[in-house]
Amino acid sequence: MMTEYYYLDNVDRKILNILQKDSRTPFSRLAKMLDLSESTIHMRVKRLVKEGVIKNFGIEIDLDRIGLNVLAFILIKAEPKKYEDILRKLEEMKEIYDIYDVTGEYYALLKVRVRSREDLAKVLDYIGKLEGVTSTYTMVALRTIKEKKNLDE
Repeated sequence: MMTEYYYLDNVDRKILNILQKDSRTPFSRLAKMLDLSESTIHMRVKRLVKEGVIKNFGIEIDLDRIGLNVLAFILIKAEPKKYEDILRKLEEMKEIYDIYDVTGEYYALLKVRVRSREDLAKVLDYIGKLEGVTSTYTMVALRTIKEKKNLDE
């Protein structure tokens, strides 16, 4: 089944970039910034929400600032018949921020944020004990060079 993509024109892209930087930007300010009417901005944002392009109007938390400064990526190998059960258990873990189903030698890639290496060891122990997990491979990020958050950065 082919996914139908939503076409973003230049105005949509500009609106999205501004809202990604500050989702509290009033439509009146957006209208002035883009030299459009406030009603045009309102209708475009409403359409972007309706089409599922804008999922939510949220905030970005600096996880390092609140002590979650150990970032690790964990690759998992698993028994195929138990893989879905493993994924369900991993989804429940607050330390896991992202789970990707991947190709290649491993089944899944996890993005994990914790306070300390000791906390990471606990996460790894838990994952390693899950029924069906055959092995893990862990990489700890030393620093973040680029973490893209906005559409046109």
